[in-house]
Amino acid sequence: MFKVKKDYIEINDLSQFNIDQILESGQIFSYEKMRDYYLVLSGNKCAKVKKENNVVKIFTSDIDYFINFFDLKSDYNVYKKIILENFPQFVQILNYGYGIRMLKQDMVEMFVSWAISANNNIKRIKKSIKYLRENAGENMGEFYSFPTLDKLKQLDEKFFIAAGCGYRASQLVRLIDALDFQKLKDYYYLETSVLKNELLKYCGIGSKVADCILMSVYDKKDVFPVDTWIEKVYHQYFNENEKDRKKMRENLVHTFQNLSAYIQQLFFYFKRFTN
Repeated sequence: MFKVKKDYIEINDLSQFNIDQILESGQIFSYEKMRDYYLVLSGNKCAKVKKENNVVKIFTSDIDYFINFFDLKSDYNVYKKIILENFPQFVQILNYGYGIRMLKQDMVEMFVSWAISANNNIKRIKKSIKYLRENAGENMGEFYSFPTLDKLKQLDEKFFIAAGCGYRASQLVRLIDALDFQKLKDYYYLETSVLKNELLKYCGIGSKVADCILMSVYDKKDVFPVDTWIEKVYHQYFNENEKDRKKMRENLVHTFQNLSAYIQQLFFYFKRFTN
């Protein structure tokens, strides 16, 4: 799947890695498309992802971090085989997003990013996150880091309004004030349902945002965030009359179990670009 070189990671199985699909699948907001590569940011780290002939090269000074970030030690062909054997009706969706991988992202950045994402669109979310980086993060040379939790706690409601967060500004201040780094790390040991109940106690974190945090921060696989795109897929393949997103989510998790998070990304990407 991959080889580690001196200053980059080489991906040699492109059937499991498509950087365009990964970045456009709705799970990350900190990246820039440059002339011939993607600049991918996570916390205070960065990687340049470039396709060269039949390989992809990930240039970074944080090799181990980005091996974990892109989940490169997992064989997604195994997941695909299970899906095809059990849910052959989704072969078109699977083939469309063949190169999607689940990202394992920076904890603090994701708590804030997903809170900003509530009732928002990707373009605005990316713009707000970029503002936070450039106006409260550290200048790392080629990019700005995401602000540390200590720095975020110094920011007021006016800052988040200027960042384009709108009504979420006051919620973000309250959320950030309540965040404790050690407590967030301890959450890794909780089961999905218990952890979700903990997340729902925070200001600005509803059910869908909590599911996104469970998926992108805590690597929980038995979650299925439901948004407009997932709702459209649900109506097409499951029950066209269902209106309750909670029931949709429960049925989807019951159906797909520990493949839920991955299949959610496939559904999202497919419907977003083929609708």
